[in-house]
Amino acid sequence: MSLVTALNGLDLFLVGLMGSGKTTIGQLLAESLGYTYVDTDSLIENVTGRSIPEIFASDGEAGFRQIETQVLEEVASYRRLVVATGGGIVIRPENWSYLQQGLVIWLDVPIPELLRRLEGDQNRPLLQTEDPATTLQALWEQRRDRYAQADLRIALEASEDPEVTMQRILEVIPSVLKNSADSSPAEIET
Repeated sequence: MSLVTALNGLDLFLVGLMGSGKTTIGQLLAESLGYTYVDTDSLIENVTGRSIPEIFASDGEAGFRQIETQVLEEVASYRRLVVATGGGIVIRPENWSYLQQGLVIWLDVPIPELLRRLEGDQNRPLLQTEDPATTLQALWEQRRDRYAQADLRIALEASEDPEVTMQRILEVIPSVLKNSADSSPAEIET
């Protein structure tokens, strides 16, 4: 049985801190599976007509998170999607009711690599601080238990090519699907 058949239209939700590669890997997964790629942050910008930094500036993080939940609710009603989520989508408990309608994959990247990837990125409102490294570490500490609720954790190294990561994910998905079919929790770490 092919992986696409085994997935039976199940959405894949990519979670992880900003800079973890959700967009790049999400696009590769969608192409490989013949799924549609969706980025929740891009949808939020399209729906509101404002950039993420503008939303944070006018509505604050709480306002942004409310819009994010509304967008996730809508996205979760579709099938055959690979969804790159915003890094903080896991912090609202109600979002898990939508995420768990699909397969949740945590892209776990070491903080130093995230800092390297995000250096100079002005589009990350939560990192516009005097000490982005401390801020990113604090975000990881606040969110790691939520990320750990994912069905699958993929630990990434700095030098790993996104194509290799995509292949690793495709290789381990069947074992997660078998586990979910017998209601056992999946403990997969690569």
